[in-house]
Amino acid sequence: MKRKLIFFSAIACLLITFSACKNMKENSSKYNSTKAVSSNNIYKDESNTINTIYSEANNNSNDNTIKTNNNIKIKNKDNYDNNKNLKTITKDKNKTIKKIDKSKKFQQSNNTISSFNSLSQIEKNWYYVPRNDGITPRCDDKSLPLLKKYNGYYVGNTSSKIIYLTFDEGYENGYTSKILDILKSNNVKAAFFVTTPYIKDNKELVKRMAKEGHLVCNHSTHHPSMPSIKDIEKFNSEFSTCAKTFQDITGEDMPKFFRPPMGKYSEMSLKLTNDLGYKTIFWSFAYYDWEPSKQPSHEKGKKTILQRLHPGAIYLLHAVSKTNTEILDDVIKEIKNKDYTFKTLNELK
Repeated sequence: MKRKLIFFSAIACLLITFSACKNMKENSSKYNSTKAVSSNNIYKDESNTINTIYSEANNNSNDNTIKTNNNIKIKNKDNYDNNKNLKTITKDKNKTIKKIDKSKKFQQSNNTISSFNSLSQIEKNWYYVPRNDGITPRCDDKSLPLLKKYNGYYVGNTSSKIIYLTFDEGYENGYTSKILDILKSNNVKAAFFVTTPYIKDNKELVKRMAKEGHLVCNHSTHHPSMPSIKDIEKFNSEFSTCAKTFQDITGEDMPKFFRPPMGKYSEMSLKLTNDLGYKTIFWSFAYYDWEPSKQPSHEKGKKTILQRLHPGAIYLLHAVSKTNTEILDDVIKEIKNKDYTFKTLNELK
């Protein structure tokens, strides 16, 4: 009987041990399964958006899982911030590329004068209202602010009896040498506004002008209406070609004075001229003397020149004029008799 009890007790212990082991194995499988699911969620959630991770963390009832997902949330938030920064950097880079592209476009369009949208490109003709009473002639009121802003002149010092004598030279008509003789004999210095073809065709005359102390100034290369030029390089070349031609012949720099061909200008052309370092020189006296076949009489020429004399006058005469050449000596002497002094454009104030 005692042996039977021992036998059944042993069997019972074995059954209890077996059952316990089975439960432990099942619990271990469940734990590993839960752990595997949690790990999978970690890797899966790292690739999802932060909102999905927040949702999964909030919907999970397991404290450990919630803690883990909170860690995931923080980790992925950092990734989100990094991604956000990466997007920002990329966006900024794109902005930089766009800025560079715009800069290239600006550089390309900058060759066109129309890129200066704020300045007027309307072509204007220089004019003034002549007077015979010794008073400074009035010019277009809208021109005065532009002259002041862009270093332009049509008169000099109007408070003193000063005159600035200038000649335009588009081509040679055989009188310049005589004009130079008269200026020299009267000890008067003048300014000669010359074109590139004139310099090339009359090298010795140009050299003489410079040697005898006259200003040989820029009158462009092709004698165009400057406001009509819409390309900045072409505009600038009207100046640079003339200046270089003068320098090549004389070895000197051309003085920075410019007379717009035909007196045509715009705010834009004045601005661009000033940007090149030139003073724009208009005039407060001119008369009909430029057509060789329609020359005024000596009497009319003298009367017109002397009647319109005024302090600070900038006189424009054309060297192609036979009348001007023949009356010049008398005119200079009479102007001096009126207590006027001849000055050069270098002395403009």
